[in-house]
Amino acid sequence: MSGRARLALCAFAATMMAAGALLPLVDPATWFVQAAFMVAVLAGVGALGRRVPLARTLTVALQAVAGLLMLTVVFASEQALFGLLPGPDVFLRFGELLNQGGEEVARYSVPAPSTNGIRLMLVGGVLVIGLAVDALAVTFRSAAPAGLPLLALYSVAAGLSGGDASWLWFLLAASGYLLLLLAEGRDRLSQWGRVFGGAPRAPGRTAGGMDTGGGSTAAPVRSGHRIGVMALGIALVVPAALPSLNGGLLNGTGAGSGSGLGGGTISAVNPLVSLQDNLNQPEDREALRYRTNAENTQNLYLRIMALDDFDGTAWRFSQRSVEDVPNRLPGPPGLRADVSTTEIKTSISAAGWYRQNYLPMPYPASEVDIEGRWRFEPSGRTLVGDRGETTRGAQYQVTSLLVEPTREQLAAAPRPPASLVREYTKVPDVLPEEVEATAREVTEGAANDYERAVRLQDWFAVDGGFTYDTQVASGTGVSAISRFLREKEGFCVHFSFSMAAMARTLGIPARVAVGFTPGTPQSDGTMSVGLRDAHAWPELYFEGVGWTRFEPTPSRGSAPDYTIPEAPSGDASDPAQPETSESSAPTSQPSTSDSCPPQDARIGECGTTAPAGALPPTDSGTSAGTVAAITLGVLAVLLLPLLPLLWRTRIRARRLGSGGRTPADATARALGAWREIIDTAWDHGIRPDESRTPRKTAARIVRLGRLEGDAADAVHRVARAVELVLYAPEPRPVTGLADDAQRVRVGLGDAAGRWTRQRALFLPRSSVRVMWGLGERWAAVTDRWGVRRLELGRRWAALFRRPSRQRG
Repeated sequence: MSGRARLALCAFAATMMAAGALLPLVDPATWFVQAAFMVAVLAGVGALGRRVPLARTLTVALQAVAGLLMLTVVFASEQALFGLLPGPDVFLRFGELLNQGGEEVARYSVPAPSTNGIRLMLVGGVLVIGLAVDALAVTFRSAAPAGLPLLALYSVAAGLSGGDASWLWFLLAASGYLLLLLAEGRDRLSQWGRVFGGAPRAPGRTAGGMDTGGGSTAAPVRSGHRIGVMALGIALVVPAALPSLNGGLLNGTGAGSGSGLGGGTISAVNPLVSLQDNLNQPEDREALRYRTNAENTQNLYLRIMALDDFDGTAWRFSQRSVEDVPNRLPGPPGLRADVSTTEIKTSISAAGWYRQNYLPMPYPASEVDIEGRWRFEPSGRTLVGDRGETTRGAQYQVTSLLVEPTREQLAAAPRPPASLVREYTKVPDVLPEEVEATAREVTEGAANDYERAVRLQDWFAVDGGFTYDTQVASGTGVSAISRFLREKEGFCVHFSFSMAAMARTLGIPARVAVGFTPGTPQSDGTMSVGLRDAHAWPELYFEGVGWTRFEPTPSRGSAPDYTIPEAPSGDASDPAQPETSESSAPTSQPSTSDSCPPQDARIGECGTTAPAGALPPTDSGTSAGTVAAITLGVLAVLLLPLLPLLWRTRIRARRLGSGGRTPADATARALGAWREIIDTAWDHGIRPDESRTPRKTAARIVRLGRLEGDAADAVHRVARAVELVLYAPEPRPVTGLADDAQRVRVGLGDAAGRWTRQRALFLPRSSVRVMWGLGERWAAVTDRWGVRRLELGRRWAALFRRPSRQRG
């Protein structure tokens, strides 16, 4: 086996050994077989390109095209031309799958299911890393920098595992990298012998413009050692700074920070990233089980968090300060002593697969007994895990209050504090005007905020003609609320977010709570809460009572008692009363609140059920940002094969466009034209030979290029001009060199075949000088840094040198 073949095999092994760290994240692991096959094909394409041989940039480009074709066949064959060739629809499909994969990564706990979106992220990511490693280590023969993409692959896997990545995976990835370095070292020694240290010679150039120095080998070796040490060191640190793979509602996570001794903040966007697909699956999955001393569980919602920041595109969890969990939580804001409350105790157990940072518990909780690193966010009365703490397998006890205000107390509630009103009645300027207009139309004639809230709830749940349907697209923009109000179909996401937005337009402080409905009673007296019990509901603030739950979603949860009977006596209004229902899973088809009796819903006689997810209503369709990103990606793919042509055109214009009349300008013109002729010949298959004089080089180009007439004369004229500027006592300017270089280019093209001409135009061999230039600059930077570091060391040592004693 040749040295380069051995190096390619080691590059493949190193990539797949590093990719092994991703195996625990997804189940089943069939994606790994796909990724291994595709990386092997990429390695084979690279080997064929190097054997031809093709220019190194062309070899990498062919590998990239092969990777794109494989991804197209596997993930977007229906959108491709003839099932193979990628077009605009293929890139749109890739964008959809990547968006879907990102949402699913945020939704599922480890191990996540192997969906198409997640598989594209995994296979595509490993494919890109494999291409980078093969290009660096094999094509460009620089294995040390290949450790950086391998480091990225391992670091992502370690970060997504939430810090639970086994040291075995790190050792495996590091072993693959070291194997690659050893293979490269063996290949180098087999060709050049052992490299001994010594003072590097300054590189020189001949008239042909090619390097003749001998110091280029040691610098990459030194920089390779530094990169290797840096890559292995960073691999130990980076994973701790990466977020973990958790999920959205039900498997979600937020970002918490703090030392554990007070202070700190929690900042997170809405963790309920697209629950609709998850909740529509036919099989339910138990997330929580609890036992309580409450006489009636219909109002015992398990609240995870409150979304209080409405920017027009989504309701989000705003940045809040967190603190240590006190022995007894502070009293709920706004709750007066004359409002009836009952203290209840609930023991909750989380399933082993249920992993998220927010703790589900009844609202408002007054005491929480739980082990682990948890922090308290006072504004939302939320407990959030600190430094990776999650609910997985947690068992905890919660003491909470069952708040039972009367209708009279809610109707007579005074105006809330101005600061609270300002914060919780904000609506974005982009919110359609019809939202507020509809809210005022529905609540026209209401005497107070409580009556307005009840009318909004009843309009959504009973009077407005809305139907419950989990198949409705959630969308991604502000117009989603308008569409929901117009089409009147949706699930709890649409109902809760729309009612909260409308309440804010009426000046009623509102936010959206997310969590679970009470669940299903079991024969042993416990309550079982599954994915189908996921829910979102609005909370409106009334001074003297605090944050108060409403239920606008038909056939979901139960309407609170204080919203059912008629309005308080003495008021002119008589709001309609929404029907109540026990906590039950909704039917998957659109339905109203009386479509399924509670008893039948408990035993599953109402057909397949699927609860609504808690995701902000948004516009369907591709966003402008996604379209722009896809367009830029397509342009990049189209321009990538043209980069050698563009670079070659730019270099030619620079060499042949030199002006000025000084001796230095004459020298630059002659040498530029000569280098252009040498590179043009190289592009047509005549490799440069730096051992020859300009005159012998010209004769060689004429002979191998089969040049005749003006083209042959032009080569010799430029060669003589080079000898004049290099060896004459006073260089004399020679005119017409640019025209001569153009005549040589035309003559070489006429004498060459069609394939040679096309390759010289689109994939010129001389474009490899770009990589040579980058290598020289990198070597120069590392050499300068080495000298500077030595000088700094000497100065530092001089500061602490003990002074010599003198007599006198």
